[in-house]
Amino acid sequence: MPPKPRLVGELAFAVVMLLLSFAVGYLAYQISGFSSINSAGAFPLGVSLIMLVSSLWCVVEALARRAPEERGFAAIRKFCKDHFPPQVLGFVAMAVGYLVSMTWVSFYISTFVFLVASILYLRRGGIALSLAVSALAILMVYLLFTLVFSVYLP
Repeated sequence: MPPKPRLVGELAFAVVMLLLSFAVGYLAYQISGFSSINSAGAFPLGVSLIMLVSSLWCVVEALARRAPEERGFAAIRKFCKDHFPPQVLGFVAMAVGYLVSMTWVSFYISTFVFLVASILYLRRGGIALSLAVSALAILMVYLLFTLVFSVYLP
């Protein structure tokens, strides 16, 4: 039985993830080296190691598959069609708007509006549910950061 064909962009994605895992490992090591298991950089180093192993696995797995049949512009068109449907592009636009709006209004207001809008957009309705879930999420974030971490968000 011949190996399954590789998805368009799969190998490139796996290689980029491998390179990013090295970058994360380097940045994690810059925090405090690996002086002890409870040092500030120990957890990020562990995460980067997991990233390294999993991305290396993805590279090996992608190399074991047949090359995709699409080439050139057809491959780019298929990649964009598969990975950037209108719903994803709409959500990305909302996320960018959310990040920009945080500088004009408070974190809590912009996050609440973003959560409500996201739930409405992705679920296609349910205003009462979106308001309730967003209010609960904002309350939990507020309690966590003010009471547990003693950090006041703007």
